[in-house]
Amino acid sequence: MRYVVVGGGIAAVSCVEELSSLDSESEIVLISASKVVKAVSNVRQTGHVMEEFDVVEKAAEDLSTKRNNVSVIFDYCCRIDSDRSEVHMKNGLILKYDKICLATGGRPKLISDSEFVVGIRDTESVQSFQEKLKGCKRIMVVGNGGIASELIYELKNVEIIWAIKHKSIIATFIDAGAAQFLLSHMNNEPCSSGDIETVSKRWKYSHAPAPIEPQISFSTHGSALGPDWVNNVNATGCQQVPKNVHVEYECEVDHVIDSEQFLNENRNDESLLNTSLELERRNWKAYVRLTNGKVYGCDLLVSATGVSPNNCIPVVGHEVLCLADDGGVMVNDQMETSVKGVYAAGDLCTASWKWYPHWIQMRLWTQAKQMGLYAGKCMWLNQQEKKADLDLCFEIFTHVTKFFGFKIVLLGLFNSQTLRPDHEAHVREEYVKVLIQDGKVQGAILIGETDLEETMENLILNETDVTGLNLLDPSIDIEDYFD
Repeated sequence: MRYVVVGGGIAAVSCVEELSSLDSESEIVLISASKVVKAVSNVRQTGHVMEEFDVVEKAAEDLSTKRNNVSVIFDYCCRIDSDRSEVHMKNGLILKYDKICLATGGRPKLISDSEFVVGIRDTESVQSFQEKLKGCKRIMVVGNGGIASELIYELKNVEIIWAIKHKSIIATFIDAGAAQFLLSHMNNEPCSSGDIETVSKRWKYSHAPAPIEPQISFSTHGSALGPDWVNNVNATGCQQVPKNVHVEYECEVDHVIDSEQFLNENRNDESLLNTSLELERRNWKAYVRLTNGKVYGCDLLVSATGVSPNNCIPVVGHEVLCLADDGGVMVNDQMETSVKGVYAAGDLCTASWKWYPHWIQMRLWTQAKQMGLYAGKCMWLNQQEKKADLDLCFEIFTHVTKFFGFKIVLLGLFNSQTLRPDHEAHVREEYVKVLIQDGKVQGAILIGETDLEETMENLILNETDVTGLNLLDPSIDIEDYFD
């Protein structure tokens, strides 16, 4: 019996580890284009579903040295022949499989291929960014998700233009009210590592001290960044200026051109120079025209606009691999694709089963771990002609992160996803928001050390009737409901 897993991120490694623990007799092969993989360690359960853990970057070979039934092949998977149950690799090797899981992650959505544009997605791209940032006086950050906001908070000694397509910052995760709360802290200097532990008792992302060979130079992308990735980044520009972030709302990048081309095209356009004060009639390395008509000069543009499923491996055979509208590989509640024996997990896949009311899919490392573990379990049970029960982690969305130094807990339908317009939103000043519909808690956003996360998770999972109860009244001990 041979299981094959393709990828090098959290989903792939979690799948391999789960398979190895469940089936010590079978052969498990990891195919990775990189000799460095992401893994999860030191898991701490903080609720029924919520958990804290460390994300470590380590040599892929560690998986095989610690598990007798695991082997690692460093190569690029070119195609899968599902009729023959074969994996074809770049070096010519053909490997037979009984079950295979694709966990190739996502590829960054770069807004331009200009030399002055850098994407932030994996360890390699972060290293490139650090080198380019050293000579920058002004940068533009494009994107409104977790990576963009974390980077904005850590940047110093550089002017910052933040271009977002929404009406409020970090709209992927929080509503306008929470965004306004965080906005007042955006220009704060980052906490020291000691202070961060006080403000946000959170996961730590670290590099394992192991000699790592460079990534294979195929057309691949490294695995996604883990939590607190920015703590390892020197995000310092080349001029001593107070931190001041200028946000351009509801816009996207129209185009990026270099200094020479811009000056040639606009040499006589006095109206442009007069209305775009940021140009300052100096030669920036690049000029960015936004869709709102504004033009900014900068030394570097950081593209942090998310990822697309990295569905780059052809699956050939009489069965067709079905893709969702978002480009993800469709999987059922067993994490199996439309091709028998072929599974998918993590950023690559799109959950195509009927979702529980309080769960949504977001391409985050928390769900990569959950999907990887569950895929391994499903592959093992399906091989025995058994079906896995859908894991509890797919009954409620939970995510813990950090923005601008504050711990952020997102639960259930935290941003009113799929709720009717008549739902109630209870908000407390520091910022706690609880979403209620039909007398039951449907979601919550918790900012800071509120100590409410486990309680809110219980209220959502148990579907407790909270009609007439002021959940945010400090004098009410909600935990009494669970004694």
